[in-house]
Amino acid sequence: MLTISQLASYAGVTVRAVRHYHATGLLPEPERDRSGYRRYDARAVAELIKIRTLADAGVPLARVGELVEADADEFAAAVAEIDQRLRAEIRALQRTRERIAQLAAGDNIALPPEAVAYLDRLRSLGLSERLIGGERDAWILVAARMPEQMPEFMAMKSQQFEDPALAEHYRTLGAAIEWEPGDPRVEMLADQLVGFLETSDPDDQRRWEDDVEISDDLAELLDSLFLQMVPIAPELVQILEERGWSGWTKFRRIG
Repeated sequence: MLTISQLASYAGVTVRAVRHYHATGLLPEPERDRSGYRRYDARAVAELIKIRTLADAGVPLARVGELVEADADEFAAAVAEIDQRLRAEIRALQRTRERIAQLAAGDNIALPPEAVAYLDRLRSLGLSERLIGGERDAWILVAARMPEQMPEFMAMKSQQFEDPALAEHYRTLGAAIEWEPGDPRVEMLADQLVGFLETSDPDDQRRWEDDVEISDDLAELLDSLFLQMVPIAPELVQILEERGWSGWTKFRRIG
C-alpha cells in the first residue's frame, strides 16, 4: 500500500494534483488507516496514470472521468470529438498568431493589405512618419465605415501619385506638419494648394466624388483629425477659405 506522496511519485504528478482529483471526483479517495493516513493500492496508481495521460493530452477534466470509464467504441468517439475541437482551437490560435504578426508592423491595425501597400508607397516618397501616421488613422476611419470601397480608394490614390506634382505636394505637406502656427510658409502652402485645386481637371474631381461617396459626417470627422494632428491646420484652413475654398477632405469652392 502506498502513501499519497508515493502514489503521486509513481504516477508522475504532484500531491496537490492528487488532492485536486479527489476534490473533483476523478480519483476515489480511500479510507484512512488507523494512523490517519490514506493508503493507495496498485489500481489507484493505474487510474491516476490514466487521468494524468488524458489531462496531458489536452482532454478537459470534465471529460476525463467519462473517458476513463468508457468502452473502446465510446472512447474512440469521444477522442475523435475532442480532437476535432482541438483542431478548431489550433486554427483559431493560428489565425490569432497571424494577426499578431501583422500588427507588429503597425500599419496593419484595422487596415486591409491595399491600404498598407499605399502607406508603404508614401514611405517610398520619403514622407515623414508623422504624416504617414495621420494618413493611417484617417484610412482606419474610412475602412471602418466603408470597408467594401477600400480597394477602389487605394487604387485611385495610387493612380494619383503617378502625377509628380501631387507627389511633390505630399512632400510639402510632410514638411509642413512640423511647422508651428504663424510660420510664414503657411501662406505659401495655401497658395500652392489653391493652385493645385484650380488647375485640377473638374471631371476628375467629379468622378472621384461620384465614386468614393464620402458622407458629410465622415468628411467632418476626417477634417477634425487633420485639425487635431497638424499644428498649422486651423490657420491653413482659414487662409484657404479666404482664397475661396472650404473643407479639407472634401474641398468646395465658396464665394
